[in-house]
Amino acid sequence: MRNKISATKADWERERLDKFWEPNKQLLNCLRKYQKYKNKESLLANIVSKYFVLKHRFWSVVTGADIPLNSQLGGGVLIPHPNGIVIHPKAKIGVNCLIFQQVTLGSRDGGAPIIGGHVDIGAGAKIIGNITLGDHVRIGANSVVLTDVPSGCTAVGVPAKIIK
Repeated sequence: MRNKISATKADWERERLDKFWEPNKQLLNCLRKYQKYKNKESLLANIVSKYFVLKHRFWSVVTGADIPLNSQLGGGVLIPHPNGIVIHPKAKIGVNCLIFQQVTLGSRDGGAPIIGGHVDIGAGAKIIGNITLGDHVRIGANSVVLTDVPSGCTAVGVPAKIIK
């Protein structure tokens, strides 16, 4: 079951808004829309991008998440409980990832994490530095990851150790 979710092809249904009060999906939606309009040259696109900046600020306050507008998020990202999530602007997140509450993707020595496709990151996990997590990786809750994690592995603990 676990590897049936693609690590390369985005499942955009995971981000689809079904109702208004889905703060997690609203936050992702305004990030996507801002990125769509920010580089267009027209006056209308400029106004629309500013609207999505305001919308992003609103949903950031509602969710308590710090996800920059220029974040590099792959499609199909799930953030079921976005409160307390902090993502460094240089971090790269692959497709179909699952990120729970209180997760930090942070920088150390100027480098930020690169997260592969279909990575599940447990609540409270900290992924710090210029490291890479492969595809289909699982990070345990409250783990502190400071080294690379190969594809298909699970990392748990403080500091995180790879288990099979």
